[in-house]
Amino acid sequence: MSHVGSSHVLAASSKHAARLALKTLATLLTGIALAACDSLNLAQVEAGAPRANPRPNIVIINVDDLGYGDISSYGAENVRTPNIDRLAEEGAMFTDAHAASAVCSPSRYALITGEYPFRNDFWLPVFATSPLVIDTSKTTIASLLKEEGYSTAAIGKWHLGFGDVDPVDWNGELAPGPLELGFDYYFGVPVLNSHPPFVYVENRHVLGLTEDDPLVYGKTAQTREFDEKFDYNVIGGGEAAHALYEDRKVGTLLTEKAIEWVRARKSEPFFLYFATTNIHHPFTPAPQFIGTSGAGRYGDFIHELDWMIGELLAALDEEGLADNTLVLFISDNGAMFNRGGQTAWEAGHRPNGDLLGVKFGAWEGGHRVPFIARWPGHISGGVKSSALVSNVDFMATLADLVGHPLNPTEASDSVSFLPVLLGRESGGRDQLVMSAARRDFLAIRKGKWVYLDGQGEGGFGGTRVGQHTFAGPAAAAFMGRQNSDIVDGRIRNDAPPGQLYDLEADPRQTENLYNERPEIVKMMQEQLRAEKAVD
Repeated sequence: MSHVGSSHVLAASSKHAARLALKTLATLLTGIALAACDSLNLAQVEAGAPRANPRPNIVIINVDDLGYGDISSYGAENVRTPNIDRLAEEGAMFTDAHAASAVCSPSRYALITGEYPFRNDFWLPVFATSPLVIDTSKTTIASLLKEEGYSTAAIGKWHLGFGDVDPVDWNGELAPGPLELGFDYYFGVPVLNSHPPFVYVENRHVLGLTEDDPLVYGKTAQTREFDEKFDYNVIGGGEAAHALYEDRKVGTLLTEKAIEWVRARKSEPFFLYFATTNIHHPFTPAPQFIGTSGAGRYGDFIHELDWMIGELLAALDEEGLADNTLVLFISDNGAMFNRGGQTAWEAGHRPNGDLLGVKFGAWEGGHRVPFIARWPGHISGGVKSSALVSNVDFMATLADLVGHPLNPTEASDSVSFLPVLLGRESGGRDQLVMSAARRDFLAIRKGKWVYLDGQGEGGFGGTRVGQHTFAGPAAAAFMGRQNSDIVDGRIRNDAPPGQLYDLEADPRQTENLYNERPEIVKMMQEQLRAEKAVD
């Protein structure tokens, strides 16, 4: 991991120029890297194994709310994740990977566009009334790969809005949506599994909707198995469409759809964006997984997720596609400490491992996530990488992989980590910005340093155990997390206005060095101002 030296701050125009120069250089190097790919990687392929194509199929598995400590390869002991662990054994496991936002919808925006969500003033989740939040004129990860000859699909949780009016007309054509962003096919849960309308959408229409029984705003939504008592008097009706959506069958159906789509495209290059609803609350695994973990319903839902990954990997094996498929497995943000998380905690499970913070917040637990990459014969197995990477970097990495040059207006915040994947640890980035749920609450990483532009974590503010919003200083104290700014579950009165942590010496963020290292604080503030100034 690199250290901060005599770094200087680039002005906005200089940053654009630097980005253009770097992207131009990356484009030139891509041809060299891909040409050399055979000779570099044939030695890594077992004798007699099929030779992989330098332009592989691509599968991104974007998991919902899976924390840094939620799988056994990252230290979990009360759950078993053999299929996800297999990915780590056969590929590279990253220990310093981050979501660009600690919030679900903005995080997905970053992955799909290669742009920090705060640049679009995007901080919070979208719900049933929200139109599409991504401008259809933007190049996306799907449109880029489609231009390069890939068949593209998004299957699973969308959570980025549909249409161009507020509120969305769920009874009409849901356009623009995934298909207008470069995906050839979409099937999945349009919002999320804890919020109406509790239906499936296929391409541009709600599945099973009938004209005589439309979805209606203001009606009570169908009752679900929730962790908490929510008032979902938002959008109801549409009983035929609702009947197709059964909480405990969502994971199974999404997996079946993903496998069906892959099998149908085995003879052509494909890109699958598989976004699971596991393990977002409510924790509703299929019956065969209930009671299988040592972490309650929360852990059982992780077990179902692992099964889903195993089924998809098995399909790739059966179709002879595994050696020619790059699989990227990542979570959209850290784990949430709601009632299900608290139940798991009481059983001895640590959703975010030893990290401080939870989903929605800018402490490490909110955005540091498990990330595993597998590409047999190209990514060495059993590798553990400490390179700094982010989901916002997926677009530049895949553009680099397929030799697609990006102009300065495309994926402006994305940095290719392809060199890291191919075993050259010097690749990746040195600086990264992460956003929280609270507007304008940002964290910036530079080498070993992370600076937070405010007190606390900038997420939920619940103060009582059992609250759905339990987070921040109160939750940190409950979980036994030590932090020099927190006394009795509250920010102390004389705490500094911002936070600085040395993650190399203090990965748990126990000691705020804001007052001790003013020169680093000043440098980080200047870097953050420069990032905010970029158009």
